[in-house]
Amino acid sequence: MNTHSRRQFLRQLGVSAATLPFLSGLPSLTGAPLPQKRQRVIIMFSPNGTLPTEFWPDTAGDGGLVFKSILQPLEPFKKQTLMLNGICNKIHGDGDSHMRGMSCLLTASELLPGNIRGGGGNPAGWAGHISIDQEIKNALQAKPETRTRFGSLEFGVAVPDRADPWTRMSYAGANQPIAPIDDPYQMFGKLYGKMKDRDSLVSVLDDVRDDLKRVSSKLSARDKALLEQHVTLVRNLEQELKSADADAKNQHPMPELDPSVELVNDNTPQISRMQIDLLVNAFANDMTRIATLQYMRSVGQAQMRWLGIEEGHHSLSHEPDGNKDAQAKLLKINTWFCGELAYLAKRLSETPEPTGEGNMLDNTLIVWTNELGKGNTHTLDNIPCVVIGGGPGFKMGRSLKLGKTPHNRLWLSVAHAMGHHIDTFGKADLCEGGALALG
Repeated sequence: MNTHSRRQFLRQLGVSAATLPFLSGLPSLTGAPLPQKRQRVIIMFSPNGTLPTEFWPDTAGDGGLVFKSILQPLEPFKKQTLMLNGICNKIHGDGDSHMRGMSCLLTASELLPGNIRGGGGNPAGWAGHISIDQEIKNALQAKPETRTRFGSLEFGVAVPDRADPWTRMSYAGANQPIAPIDDPYQMFGKLYGKMKDRDSLVSVLDDVRDDLKRVSSKLSARDKALLEQHVTLVRNLEQELKSADADAKNQHPMPELDPSVELVNDNTPQISRMQIDLLVNAFANDMTRIATLQYMRSVGQAQMRWLGIEEGHHSLSHEPDGNKDAQAKLLKINTWFCGELAYLAKRLSETPEPTGEGNMLDNTLIVWTNELGKGNTHTLDNIPCVVIGGGPGFKMGRSLKLGKTPHNRLWLSVAHAMGHHIDTFGKADLCEGGALALG
């Protein structure tokens, strides 16, 4: 049922359109068949490379994973983790390594000509191809049975207020960057309405409570339970946002920042968790099946004071391997990112599937990746790639050494897992061999 017919249906029930986010996925009201398995994908980005010796397992194959220091937060999800060693961004052309590492990460094709000059290489412009998240979104939105309210959602955490190839990884098409939403208050307003700014946050449930009670009598027992779960999730999100707003005003005010320097305030960990909770809630209510979660940006100079680190992340990543102090701080930073990934996996794993079969992590592929393999070499080879969750054709609980494999083939595998069986993606000559054999 499309949005127009849903709204007409709600009018016939005598309830307001404000109830649409709560009811649009319930088969009892839409006349749709009982919900089938919903395959989902999340692509999570963190910047500035990793520490290979603390990231990649010493052995590969089906013998089981032994996590190094950075991956320790994922220990509870070891059997649902697949590490892909050897994924390389082989896109050449204009732009420096950070620019191509970021804006070619999901597009897998060259940057367009432009006048944006980085630290090395020729100047460049935006990406010249659609990104894989939007490619899959378009395929799902073309089918009534997989169409969702938003198609895709782009979440950000501490993304600076600027627009350039270092800050954008999602593209609707050539020269069409998509900005992530890094304000959880704004994202909540997009999902549920009733918010123009933080000070106007009021309960969306106040206006729809009576309507939901009226509709509830028409629901099946399963849908009634799903609706109650949705209402509880939204109530908890509202309280979380209100509490966070009070804390931000009273304890950690947003600083005035020099727009030329990226600084991250002390509320970043809290904002990250709110964004993850909103993402999981949107998935649980089938508002979307495609999401990106972008932390900071390429060349990000985040100052992670909550980890006791005052130096900028990018500057630390350029220090030589012999700088033990810098290495220890980079270990903390990358482990923190992994901890946020683990929280995302946990939230999905504790959220039941609407079908009643298993949990949402069982049918969600999370791909955690980076624009560089290693910060102080600017290499685009062996970029960090961790896949968590479940999907058709993916055998988890292991680490694979693939050799130098173009990341185009990884995105083909993800597209196929989502039922979108394309033969090439991005630069066609880098797709030789097709989707990766991950079964």
